[in-house]
Amino acid sequence: MKTTVDNQTIEAVVTAEPVAPLPPAPVAQTPAPQAQPAFSLRLATGLIGMLLASLLAILNEQVTAQAMNDIRGALLIGRDDGSWLTALFEATNVATMVFAPWFGITFTLKRFTLGALIASMLFGFLCPLSPDLPTFYLLRVLQGIAGGCIPPMLIIVALRYLPPNIKLYGLAGYALTATFGPSVGTPLAALWTEYVSWKMAFWQMLPFGAIAGIAIQYGLPQDPLKLERFKAFDWFGLLTGFPAVAMLVIGLLQGDRLDWLNSPFICAMLGGGALLFALFLVNEWYHPVPFFKLQMLSRRNFTHGLSTLVCAVVLLVGVAAIPGQFLARVHDYRPLQTTPLSLLVAIPLLVTLPLTAALLNLRRVDSRWVMALGLSMIALTCFLGSFMTSEWIRDNFYWLQSLQIVAQPMVILAILMGVTTGLPPTDGPFASAMFNSLRGFAAVVSTALIEGLGTAREHFHSSMLVDHLGNNALIATQSFDTARGYVGLAQRIHEQAVVLTSADLYRVMACIAIAVLFLVPVLPVRIYPPWSTTPSTPR
Repeated sequence: MKTTVDNQTIEAVVTAEPVAPLPPAPVAQTPAPQAQPAFSLRLATGLIGMLLASLLAILNEQVTAQAMNDIRGALLIGRDDGSWLTALFEATNVATMVFAPWFGITFTLKRFTLGALIASMLFGFLCPLSPDLPTFYLLRVLQGIAGGCIPPMLIIVALRYLPPNIKLYGLAGYALTATFGPSVGTPLAALWTEYVSWKMAFWQMLPFGAIAGIAIQYGLPQDPLKLERFKAFDWFGLLTGFPAVAMLVIGLLQGDRLDWLNSPFICAMLGGGALLFALFLVNEWYHPVPFFKLQMLSRRNFTHGLSTLVCAVVLLVGVAAIPGQFLARVHDYRPLQTTPLSLLVAIPLLVTLPLTAALLNLRRVDSRWVMALGLSMIALTCFLGSFMTSEWIRDNFYWLQSLQIVAQPMVILAILMGVTTGLPPTDGPFASAMFNSLRGFAAVVSTALIEGLGTAREHFHSSMLVDHLGNNALIATQSFDTARGYVGLAQRIHEQAVVLTSADLYRVMACIAIAVLFLVPVLPVRIYPPWSTTPSTPR
């Protein structure tokens, strides 16, 4: 069949104007990520300033706690009044860490850190000049708030600005605040109280804080303000979370002094704080812009990291505190006499931390087994320490504490690697808030555990020793020295009770280390160094 085409139709097709092509379908545009400055000497200077500021915030807490006996003597106050100088500072310090990352992002990391650093220096300068005790309490509260703002900024800055190939070394710098900072607190307290003045426990912030502030101002880039974030501010979370954490910390720190649940005040602090914190967590789950992003707990490595962090901080604080308390109570050591023991751990950490970071930066090294080895060494330290006697002096603890030089970096850096590897940049502030606040709270739990359990076990051992002495007339007769009298006998019983209590505390720490060790092959999944191209997002 032939198809005939009209001449007019052909002419119309040929002479017709070309039809304009349809515009391409719009493609959804995603906002370009914020350009990050190249890593340079100037940026490295800012990061070092952030590290120094964070260390000063930790040292301010540790040094004032170690020098508290001299501070109480200078202020002419007793142990009960002096305990509130520590409790109020710790309560506001830990509570502030929950909310500091949100404000740091809103006001920019540089402005917020500099403001917190200047405030901490100002309140530290004014504390020894307080005209009365209530003013001193108020300044400690304000200093706790200012100091709690600084450490969370360090991990945010490290995650944001460090290139992948050196990110673990930056995290090693952050680990200094959890290992080196607490260890060097005793030597600094001894230096100030023995040779300068108790006021230097507060004024040490001034020269080093000025250096840190200059480095931050010079090195860190300035971001624009994000005040529009206040439109979605989590007021309910702030009004429930801050008092909740503060009440829990006060209840834990004052519990041993006020006899725990036999005190209505402690019951109110712990019960009310737990209720408010439960409301805070429920609110954070549903709030669009929370302080805690609880959905991150679905990541196996993140959950394992936080749970292990709590136990690791309890171990580090406990293992560091037991020898000092033993030597002070049995042999009347002052901080100056325990300083060599602290420096034995602190100084080598400046070498072992970067070496551990280099080890974890190797692709073939599994961070889980590095952590397991570190926990095993801590457990071994505690097991060996449980065989202590009243004849132990400072030299007997050297070989025990030397294991911590290697064990602490292995545990802390492996935890940091597991928590931060694979996190999107937008989750950095949430991770910092949860990580730092849990770290601070775990230190309080460790202190409360050592004090509460130590008091209970000391009472138990004292009763057992007295009963055993009273039931054995021959031993009682031989133990009584006419020159020393009953006072000498009571002192010997007290020394033995302290020895047995310290051994019990070592055993408890060993059990905690072993319990965490059992989680290593079960909960976390294998991850690789940040520079690795293999997907390593933790599940």
